[in-house]
Amino acid sequence: MSKKIISLFAVFTFMMLLCSFVSPYSASEKIEGNKKIHRKIVYNKKKHSLTLTWSAFGTSGNYAITRGGSRLASDFVSVGSTSKLTFIDNKPNTSKYENYYKVSRNDITIIISLENQIFGDNMYFYDRKYEKAETARNEINSQFSRIGLGGANGEWTTKRQAYYFKPNVNGQTYDVGGSGSASSAEANAIELGFYSHIGGLGKVPSDVKLGAIFTKPHLSGGANATCTFWRSVENVEVMRDFSWTVSQSTSARRLLIESTSKYISDIGNTNFWGSGGFIADAHYTTSRPNWGGQQQWYTRNTVFPSGSGAMGGSYNMVWQGCVNSPQADEANSPISTTPIIREKPFLFIDNDGEYKVFVPAWQKDRVGVSWSATDMGKGEIQDLDTKWYVAKEGDTDVEVNAALKAGKNIFFTPGHYALNAPIQVNRKDAILLGAGIASVTLEPTEKNTWGCIYADDKDGIIIAGLLMDSFNSTTYQVRIGNERANADHIADPILLSDITCRVGGVQSKNIQIQASMQINSNNVVGDHFWLWRADHGSQKGGDARWTRDRCKNGLIVAGNDVTLYALFVEHFQEYEVLWLGERGRTFFFQNEPPYDAPNQASWSSQGGRVDGYAAFKVANSVKEHHTIGMGSYAVFTGTDGNVNKKNGFEIPNNPNVKLEKMCITRFAGSGNIQNVINGTGGSTATGVKRVAVYSNGEGTQPFDEEFTLPNRESYPAYISMEK
Repeated sequence: MSKKIISLFAVFTFMMLLCSFVSPYSASEKIEGNKKIHRKIVYNKKKHSLTLTWSAFGTSGNYAITRGGSRLASDFVSVGSTSKLTFIDNKPNTSKYENYYKVSRNDITIIISLENQIFGDNMYFYDRKYEKAETARNEINSQFSRIGLGGANGEWTTKRQAYYFKPNVNGQTYDVGGSGSASSAEANAIELGFYSHIGGLGKVPSDVKLGAIFTKPHLSGGANATCTFWRSVENVEVMRDFSWTVSQSTSARRLLIESTSKYISDIGNTNFWGSGGFIADAHYTTSRPNWGGQQQWYTRNTVFPSGSGAMGGSYNMVWQGCVNSPQADEANSPISTTPIIREKPFLFIDNDGEYKVFVPAWQKDRVGVSWSATDMGKGEIQDLDTKWYVAKEGDTDVEVNAALKAGKNIFFTPGHYALNAPIQVNRKDAILLGAGIASVTLEPTEKNTWGCIYADDKDGIIIAGLLMDSFNSTTYQVRIGNERANADHIADPILLSDITCRVGGVQSKNIQIQASMQINSNNVVGDHFWLWRADHGSQKGGDARWTRDRCKNGLIVAGNDVTLYALFVEHFQEYEVLWLGERGRTFFFQNEPPYDAPNQASWSSQGGRVDGYAAFKVANSVKEHHTIGMGSYAVFTGTDGNVNKKNGFEIPNNPNVKLEKMCITRFAGSGNIQNVINGTGGSTATGVKRVAVYSNGEGTQPFDEEFTLPNRESYPAYISMEK
């Protein structure tokens, strides 16, 4: 190769987007040692041609080029050969995205495609038009077993992946056939593992028909799903069985489910239990699912077949805006409508063959799903190419913030994004959308003491589908609005959807975070959070965890008119939810207190006068608040055996501050939650305790307190948001 060509490809090294170096290859394909083979593809719309370029590989002979309609197409046809490092295909398939090229020399093969160039290595596209029905299922299940996405090690991997299915054509489906529950071998189910996402690229769920989906728990031989976290599925039809056997940080949205035997695993023994979960905007057509063995569940705007019988669940089951939900009883709380909601945006392929993002519209007092068999629903369609910056693993905070400043929305492809400064969302209607449980991670640098994502007090911001990690001490992980935020966003609220914040579990150094999330803005809607100070992790736990993984509060709400759906908050060291704003609403709350408080003296609130900290604290200054469907469960295992919590929940005795359907119980350990709310309701020492409603009750109002909140003085000088 000439020096001129070498120089040219040195420039390409900097400029080109890389294709995958593992996943797009069959077992017979390989890469030359550890050398990265750079490749690029350019589409000429006027000529409808595709130009391929690559860096040299192999030792001798021409490069042979074959083309298939998809990455795993059954047939690749020869389109030419060349001794050069470039090739022009003047007669590609009609859709520019249906051209995957294998370039081979000696025993080395690389794949070049527009989709891989745009979306990177961790997004896998399937096209039934060119592939066998079993192709996608076989590859996904191979990853599940090969890279440990189903076992204990998968819980802490930094691997992230999303599996996207193109719409079916000519009556085809992605169903390989099978029978029985999705957990059985005969079902031929797709097994979805940690940090994995399934997405349909059609306009409506029925555009992509899958067979069966199973999320296999890795504890107790499959009977324990309490650590089956971090996976999601959206915008597909499940034709046979949907066995969504999960707990926290698992999202199932915009689904058409034709049949389902159970909503849990039926492997292992009959003592199955889980700590889930969340499903929304879904339609079950033929059978009512069963959540048996789940401690709690939140279901929103979902349609079930006729009936009102119970569908399982032990303590706290909330059904909001659903059709044919179970009848109300101690554990079940049907709520007739969803007062305000905007569904999560999603990627799809439009009629013109181009990738777009659908941004659903706000809806009020909704019942049932947002879509129909033929209509994707109300909302805005945005061109991916012109409106969005597609971030790939390796992109930095500098690149993401520059794209935001330039007016782009951000689509985070699956990956582990290492930041040295927070992502700064400082314009109205900006969108951050993650796929494949993309992780925004603060790296342990001295300068980075601020947080993962900071959003200004602007209309219409959407942050969705992201996991925030902290490898460093910070003020917050997520902050919405500055401390003096006072704008009225009622016409265009802020949406936070499928948000996970994780404190500890993955880092080796000591970290201290004041609050995992603080919402200062008004008119914010949260649709599914898991805020988690990790009770276990990849490093040793025990007594060291209390001082190594420090975080006072999971969530502080200082803004007014904040509405939250499906709020999971666990193991923080002081008030896990602290609510200071007016007219707040929460529909479903799940909590476990910190396992690891070493003794009562180190874990007492209200000036040391009260044992422990309430899981959900509404400040005495608040005049109006309403929350329904609340569970807090004692698991005091990492203590001296004498640690208790006086109250599960604390609120002012005010007639316009009301909590409904509260439940406390003890799962493990010797300590107890001694009262449900404000000194009333009884102790977990004698079993499950419930209070149906508390509003201006006879209990003891908590002592007045001054709360130490983060302030602007805690921000590093190099950050300026108000620009």
